[in-house]
Amino acid sequence: MTRFIHDKFAKDYLEELLKDYGEVKPSEKVSGEIKEIDVLFTPDKQQSSNLQVLGLLGRFAEHPAIIEPFRNPASTDEICDCILKLLEVKALLRREAKANKTKLQDLEIPKLWVLTPTISETRLSSFGTIEKESWLSGVHFLPEALRTAIVAIHQLPKTPQTLWLRLLGRGSVQSQAIIELQALS
Repeated sequence: MTRFIHDKFAKDYLEELLKDYGEVKPSEKVSGEIKEIDVLFTPDKQQSSNLQVLGLLGRFAEHPAIIEPFRNPASTDEICDCILKLLEVKALLRREAKANKTKLQDLEIPKLWVLTPTISETRLSSFGTIEKESWLSGVHFLPEALRTAIVAIHQLPKTPQTLWLRLLGRGSVQSQAIIELQALS
């Protein structure tokens, strides 16, 4: 009950402090629009050993994943929209776990993989991304709590491990991947 008393106090307090400086709407409802996830993937435990044939894409698919591919460079707003979708899915999973009186495990929460053909260093920096040593170059991770990575397809090394992702690139990156695909037996 204390939490609700504080909540009411904080709303009333902030409303009083701010009302002379603009419009204050305490308890404003937020109604989100319906969003569609491009790909929501849940791995089949029996097939997980076969994922290695997909290279880096298979590594993304080892655990539940949301995959959002972009044809054109993903804008800051588009990346934020993808993160919002991930957070909505996480909230849904938390509600389901609570209703079922179970604990939501971290491995059940999808990771978000934003696939963009190109992206600037400025945009990557604005999200606070880092590259991890255990991952290929071109995979940029946001802070851990956001469970998100931005995959800069143009920065991926030209190896068989990245072929399936480079096919989603543009221009010479995609053309080279098509040539490599045609050369496969």
